[in-house]
Amino acid sequence: MAKILLLIALCVLPALASATRGLNKPLTVQGFVHCDRCRAGFETPKTRTMAGAKVKVECCDRVTGHVVYRKEGYTDSTGQYNIPVNEDHLDQVCDAVLVKSSQPECAEMSPGRERARVVLTNYNGLASTTRYANALHFLAAQPDSGCTDIMKLYQEDEENL
Repeated sequence: MAKILLLIALCVLPALASATRGLNKPLTVQGFVHCDRCRAGFETPKTRTMAGAKVKVECCDRVTGHVVYRKEGYTDSTGQYNIPVNEDHLDQVCDAVLVKSSQPECAEMSPGRERARVVLTNYNGLASTTRYANALHFLAAQPDSGCTDIMKLYQEDEENL
């Protein structure tokens, strides 16, 4: 009987330890949050970084779509966020997601720029523990002065292609 208990313990304990999926090299999700002052949907000379914006990293089960991990953070004075992740999310779909703007005049989430996919595992051949997310954008309530001229420049460039 003691041998069976020992055998079970030797099989179950490693499985329980790996089930927590802690990382020996924790990952950091890094990105920037911008205010799109021209409401262009992309960076322009009027785009500014946003300090104090709230961002979250969220991972969902690939099959059920249920959220299985969430961690929040804020941008620093340069508009950059760094959110540490201490668990492996190899089998999950993870995104950096806008939560809340720090600027009431620039608080509308830009469609298609409100989230960015990130791969959160050390089992992908990358040596770096930093995972870079595409820039996230809020839209200004009203376009800044000068945006019309900037957008005309982009239209002229497009016509010359």
